[in-house]
Amino acid sequence: MNLIEVYIQEVTRRLPEKNREDIALELRSSIEDMLPDDYREKDVKEVLEKLGSPVTLASGYRDRPMHLIGPRYFDVYVTLLKMILPITAVISLISMIAEYFIGYGGGEVVINVVMRLLGEGIWRIIEVGIQVFFWLTIVFAILERTDKGKDEQPLTASLKKWTPDDLKNIPYIPKKKAISKFEVFGGLMWTAIWATLYFYANHLLGVYEGGRDGLEFVTPSLNQEVLLRYWPIIVIMIGLEIALSLYKLIKGKWTKKMAICNSVLQLMATIVFIVILINPNLLSKDFIMYMTDLFTITANQLTTWIVGGGIFIFILSAAISVFDGFRKARIR
Repeated sequence: MNLIEVYIQEVTRRLPEKNREDIALELRSSIEDMLPDDYREKDVKEVLEKLGSPVTLASGYRDRPMHLIGPRYFDVYVTLLKMILPITAVISLISMIAEYFIGYGGGEVVINVVMRLLGEGIWRIIEVGIQVFFWLTIVFAILERTDKGKDEQPLTASLKKWTPDDLKNIPYIPKKKAISKFEVFGGLMWTAIWATLYFYANHLLGVYEGGRDGLEFVTPSLNQEVLLRYWPIIVIMIGLEIALSLYKLIKGKWTKKMAICNSVLQLMATIVFIVILINPNLLSKDFIMYMTDLFTITANQLTTWIVGGGIFIFILSAAISVFDGFRKARIR
């Protein structure tokens, strides 16, 4: 068995046919120069071991890389993937929920709605994730093959070669000060949930009773007409919450400026919530009658408990959010 010829064959068969003959002659000449005059099989094996695997050697003769995304672009690729996936997932969920309730007729109980949205939501996230992964991979695979540079050094997020000066632009972020992708995703998800509940309260929020076919929606607790009077300010609040979540994603840590923005947003949300909650027509009459009969209390007592309890819980949660924001911003 001629090991040299087999080795050359393994290298050249991985190359374009038009280049095989010239590269085979070049490689054979190089191997012969590395061997002693009176060589044996042991000498041949030592030379071939120095040259390495035929696969690796063949890749050096090719004009394009053998990997899909190499070390030069891999870190940028992963960074963008981690950034884009949560955003597209939340956007897809919000659009799915909006599409569902636009055509919602109100005849389906809430538990069935939740289960259906949960199932469709999981599938939508998987579908969007696959799409983002596919197209981002295609883009970076093309970049990898159109880049004529031979430098394999990883690029930074700005697609420039790394230098020690880049370290000056990377601040140290303590673990308790950092903002995780999960926190950003959770904030966007919560915005989608409460916005859906607000605009479709007459279908989702109310009294349910057990029936033969499971839970049955008896009466809505809130007057949808009253809620829709405040829709412009609610849309603004939704936009501000989404903007703050994206700001958190970009910064990646709590800062004094971010804590102030969060405080302003919490203050605005608290004021809007109180104004809506103290509206005397917010609670539906059927709901008030049902609850007063159930608990044998007066309508004024019921309203006081709901309004007072709601305001207390909202103010408390807003205060905790403001305090936590400034606490994290002060961490060194």
